[in-house]
Amino acid sequence: MKIAIYGQAFQDNGLTYVFELLEELAGMESQVVIEADFLQWLRTHQKNISYPTFDHHKGLSGEFDLFVSFGGDGTILRAVTYVGDLGIPIVGVNTGRLGFLSTYKKEDVRQLVHQFKRGDYVIVERSLVTVSADPEIEEFKGMNYALNEVTVSRKDTTSMITIETHLDEEYLTSYWADGLIISTPTGSTGYSLSCGGPVMTPTAQSLVITPIAPHNLNARPLVISDDTEIRIKVSGREDQHMVSLDSRLATIDNGKELLIKKADFTIKMIEYSSESFLKTIRNKLLWGQDKRN
Repeated sequence: MKIAIYGQAFQDNGLTYVFELLEELAGMESQVVIEADFLQWLRTHQKNISYPTFDHHKGLSGEFDLFVSFGGDGTILRAVTYVGDLGIPIVGVNTGRLGFLSTYKKEDVRQLVHQFKRGDYVIVERSLVTVSADPEIEEFKGMNYALNEVTVSRKDTTSMITIETHLDEEYLTSYWADGLIISTPTGSTGYSLSCGGPVMTPTAQSLVITPIAPHNLNARPLVISDDTEIRIKVSGREDQHMVSLDSRLATIDNGKELLIKKADFTIKMIEYSSESFLKTIRNKLLWGQDKRN
């Protein structure tokens, strides 16, 4: 098996589980590569560790069987930028608080690959959104996609911005707000949720448009088909605004038209039977729990 491992610097108590997985993989004679910066960090704790590496430019291919991400949901979002359209299944080992994406228990990490080999999992294909403009946005060149959401928001001002929005060439409305979120089903449990958006199951073929602190109080989150093309244009008191793809940011001139639509590839997320999406939702949002006691 060919396994890629990625993570970010986190508390030392999470290191144990990284080394446990590496030890288990060594006994299975698997081919392992580790993201270059993560390997450097591991070497500050175990100097003699040596593995081939990968980065955004080389080291990964569609031949890999599994991509393991150590961390939380934010780490998964960064992992997606390495996998892109390669089709490598991703599993997240949670080393912090319970997340919606990174759900595999770190205490069971030795079983992760054994369960994978036995086929005790399902693959859930997660849709992404892309943003494009003319000319191309320099900060997003080559990676203009997001697993969670595209967000436009105000910059260098406390004043609201106006976001003129069209769906498939038909005018929808002009949001007067702090910003606007265009979210995938995966991202529906992220920023969109905190702004009053609905929860969607990962396989829902929809996008949700959620305004951020709208001044026009009749503006509500809107669920649309994911084959819809969304065109937006921002105006405001300042000359520029912010655009984010998950955690990646760019500064854009006001008046520049942005085209947002579903990507032509998906991300394969591994869901083990012990950690389903609905179980995660119940635990994370405390559904079905009587808090009166």
